[in-house]
Amino acid sequence: MAGPFEGTAGLTGRRVADEALLEDEKAMAENDPGGMLRATASAGAQVRESAALAAEANLSALADEGRPRAVVVAGIGTAGLTGGILATVAGPRCPVPIIGHRSAGVPGWVGAADVVIAVSASGRSPEALAAADAAARRGARLVAIGNPDSELQAMAERARAPFIPVPRRAPARASLWGLAVPVLLAARSLGLVKVNEADLAETAARLDADAERCRVSAESFVNPAKSLALGLAGSIPIVWGSSPLATVAARRFADTLAANARYPVMAGALGEAGRGRVGLLDGPFGGLAESAHDIFADPDADAELATRLRLVVLRDGGLNPEEEADEPVAVEERRADAVQTLAERRGVRCDVVTAEGGSALERLASLVAVPDFASIYLALAHGLDPMAVPAINEMKELSNPMPEGLQ
Repeated sequence: MAGPFEGTAGLTGRRVADEALLEDEKAMAENDPGGMLRATASAGAQVRESAALAAEANLSALADEGRPRAVVVAGIGTAGLTGGILATVAGPRCPVPIIGHRSAGVPGWVGAADVVIAVSASGRSPEALAAADAAARRGARLVAIGNPDSELQAMAERARAPFIPVPRRAPARASLWGLAVPVLLAARSLGLVKVNEADLAETAARLDADAERCRVSAESFVNPAKSLALGLAGSIPIVWGSSPLATVAARRFADTLAANARYPVMAGALGEAGRGRVGLLDGPFGGLAESAHDIFADPDADAELATRLRLVVLRDGGLNPEEEADEPVAVEERRADAVQTLAERRGVRCDVVTAEGGSALERLASLVAVPDFASIYLALAHGLDPMAVPAINEMKELSNPMPEGLQ
């Protein structure tokens, strides 16, 4: 009998996740030939390595012209997420706007008073290259971050701009911390964030500890990432963040669930969800499915065939050091409590990941680490290679070539 994906480019796959695969280290190694689990476990080492590489770059020269009018972080995919990380770590009292730009070039208003940080894990993404080119032409201060000996490095050298080399870890989504830390340190040189060495050390230690908790040899009942993966199996995940920081982590989880496990997922801010998207809980994959349940149906068959929502709430009860009032935090916590109650009333299962740590960066790391591993374990439970995603490669091949002059 044909598998559910047979006949589509020769692909096969499993509709139902196999928990036994997550207890078989040999099977997981065979399904992860590229070492995505190993690359993800290197997150703490990435923080230390990229901080050392950033220290070798001449970032102090950025401050010579004073505070910029604005900072544009240009990149796409994982590189693009670094702009959101910078904005949330800087906090609402950051003295200048931080703009994440995910398309080619830079906004039309960018000029000599601004700073452009071009980020690309490969060092050759059209978006980052076009941003670096535009920044140089307009006289904006430029910082480039990416793979050494790449087109991006060559462009930075021609512009006499700082370049921070980040060793390539294929795919780019395995390099989040290697890309994010240099962005933060460049902003620190401009006086926009207060990330110190202790913050970086504590963040790296947090990522190391979570990698140990989520190690391959840890069984599902003690491994939070495996437990989360099995809870999400066969569902339509919705990931909501209770705060701006948690929302960045929610969008990261959506990216890794889509790329690693090939799951459709919705993610965003809990505050925005309460204005409309929370209605999903009443829909055909939420409460309506529960109310229409056939009491005479075979429960085992239903469990295999029914597709239901699965809610993941990322909660951050911490307060950014730049903030003084605790009222916004109280509002966010009440919303998180409310949505968990709504889900429970409608029979929608809910997983909660709560931030830990003192600094904003460490709290963000605590919300990213376990979901990162969970997305990989979910892929492995379906017998999928989390690193090799044919559709991504085909999309790159079918897309328009890089603009002339940036090849």
